[in-house]
Amino acid sequence: MKDLLLITPPFTQLNTPYPATAYLKGFLNTKKISCFQMDLGIEVILELFSKKGLEKMFQTASLEFQVNPQPATLNSQRIISLKHDYVNTIDAVIQFLQGKNQTLARQICSGNFLPQASRFNQLDDMEWAFGSMGMQDKAKHLATLYLEDLSDFIVECVDENFGFSRYAERLGRSANSFDEMYSHLQNELTYIDTITLNILNERLQDVQPKLVCISVPFPGNLYSAFRCAQFIKMNFPIIKIAMGGGFPNTELRSLSDKRVFEFFDFITLDDGELPIELLISHVLNSPPLEGLGEAKRTFVLEQNEVVYKNNTLKNDYKQSQVGTPDYSDLFLDNYISVIEMANPMHSLWSDGRWNKLTMAHGCYWGKCTFCDITLDYIKLYEPIAAKTLVDRMEEMIAQTGENGFHFVDEAAPPALMKEVALEILRRKLTVTWWTNIRFEKSFTRDLCFLLKASGCIAVSGGLEVASDRLLELIKKGVTVEQVAQVTHNFTESGIMVHAYLMYGYPTQTVQETIDSLEMVRQLFELGIIQSGFWHQFAMTAHSPVGMFPEEFRVIPIGLDEKALPLGGLGGLFANNDIQFKDKTGINHDKFSFGLKKSLFNYMHGICFDYELQDWFDFKIPNTTIPSDYIVSCLEKEKSFNTKPSAKIVWIGGKPISETFTKSKKGCSWEMMKLTFHDKRETIEFSLEKERAEWLVTTLETLSIFQNKNQTFAQIKTDFETHFENFELFWYSKQITSLKDFGLLVL
Repeated sequence: MKDLLLITPPFTQLNTPYPATAYLKGFLNTKKISCFQMDLGIEVILELFSKKGLEKMFQTASLEFQVNPQPATLNSQRIISLKHDYVNTIDAVIQFLQGKNQTLARQICSGNFLPQASRFNQLDDMEWAFGSMGMQDKAKHLATLYLEDLSDFIVECVDENFGFSRYAERLGRSANSFDEMYSHLQNELTYIDTITLNILNERLQDVQPKLVCISVPFPGNLYSAFRCAQFIKMNFPIIKIAMGGGFPNTELRSLSDKRVFEFFDFITLDDGELPIELLISHVLNSPPLEGLGEAKRTFVLEQNEVVYKNNTLKNDYKQSQVGTPDYSDLFLDNYISVIEMANPMHSLWSDGRWNKLTMAHGCYWGKCTFCDITLDYIKLYEPIAAKTLVDRMEEMIAQTGENGFHFVDEAAPPALMKEVALEILRRKLTVTWWTNIRFEKSFTRDLCFLLKASGCIAVSGGLEVASDRLLELIKKGVTVEQVAQVTHNFTESGIMVHAYLMYGYPTQTVQETIDSLEMVRQLFELGIIQSGFWHQFAMTAHSPVGMFPEEFRVIPIGLDEKALPLGGLGGLFANNDIQFKDKTGINHDKFSFGLKKSLFNYMHGICFDYELQDWFDFKIPNTTIPSDYIVSCLEKEKSFNTKPSAKIVWIGGKPISETFTKSKKGCSWEMMKLTFHDKRETIEFSLEKERAEWLVTTLETLSIFQNKNQTFAQIKTDFETHFENFELFWYSKQITSLKDFGLLVL
């Protein structure tokens, strides 16, 4: 028995748990509050995609065909005729995708093990896109196509709302009115509902919680969250139910529809730690209080009215106080890794198990005009100390057995990334990590080298619209030239770069869209960006564009006189996405296919010589960007000035030294040859013995294991107490060669 049950409803990711409940459980541990967590999504997937589950699913589909004898598509007819092949292979495939049956890869790749339907029509494209893929990855991709065939069948013949990472998403997306969702909740249970609620019922019987907290990160989780709450209300009326998470944080801030509280007792906003602590105190109070007393950012129904209560004097917890995320209770060994597409960054999302952590709460920049910068999850910036972060990493490695970390920051701060990297190296941890960044000029070549040495494998960042005018309008704080230089630094260090790209931003012209595509083409052709994705601009209520549309020359659609979307029969439900008209009158939708098709090809290193017109079936203007624009950005002369305050760090090993005598014109003097080895290569050079000895001693003092920060100015002063011309020495060929071996200016 536990007082509290934390639930992530279907569906989010197949390969790793969504971290919200693990964050909350870690906090509740610090308060000695007993709780149990479950990822209902992965449990439903594993129940459905099993031998027993498929047998039942095909039986249900056959009955449906008898009731509704409308002809199924040829694809579904093929799948149901091969149902025994699917039933007999499913358990082995799931085990393989869980990493438990790796020898199956050879059978999968043989071509005659998996039944194949329409998704396998992509195989020719796969051979082209994945030609150099290893056997394990190729088998994962084939197994993914196999699951997607089954998914297509489920959608057509069993449950139209199904999706691997979402369920009935349409009902949750931009649902200003609760009417449609409410109506669907009065319908009979769907096939997936039945599986979901059977699993939930068993867990409720085991845990016997007094409070159930359902975290809803995305619109694709919303319907299932309401179905779960509805089931609990009907069958366990004594249990109180709360909703929190990313969806209510952005969409339900103006909630007024009373019908929502037929399902939920409480809806909390923003950071969940203090609101849940207060709710638990309220629910466990004996005898129960009349109404909700002390509360933090919580909607509740009182006297038949929706009330927002934020009356506690307690402050939110600092990030140093919230504890280490706790993944216990979750079936970590049962998550499945899939490879859905040829986008390198998207494969990181879906392949492998990642421990989720945050370097800092909020965004240190907090100015982008398309972003929800008025909301606490962006607005309230609070970094975590590097030592605390790495402590948490070690705790999570011990708990989960996984050394991979995805830092889920809005934008990880460069200075903190540096300190975390140094701390990882000092502790000699072997970890793999990736995160989201801004393309800051502070990501120098040396900082990128350090991040790579600590285990960083990839970064994703917003290039958005590759146009300096629009980047300034967005208040992105970067230029295309700066992005090119920074992505070059990451790429040269061996860190993959993914760019978020945007089109259709207010006032964007057709010419700017085409010029932006040309910038992107050049970035990929030079190999300094390896992955990308185009998003069409969406206007949200909590962004500067949504709050001040007239400043961006857009006209909101469907607003009442109070500038809020009109609610349904019971009042306002969700309020985030806002439909709008761009005063330019440009239909940006028509660019979608061409932008995405060109990007798909660029990611695979081909078609750079195509005219931009070739990607579109309508007339576009010629680009105004010179064909060597990005090259010229990278060729700009690098400064040889080093800031006196710059920290100098040595992450390399101790050199092997050998003294010898050099003679010339009757004079002789002692020299020293220094040999440095790293994991890949060896360099050696010779210096006058005194300078070589000074260098060896200095490198020891600069070592990260000494935990002492020395500046460029301090090193220069020390050098000049013994020798002359420090700059000549520092920028010499010998010292420059050391910078590829770990002599870093940070």
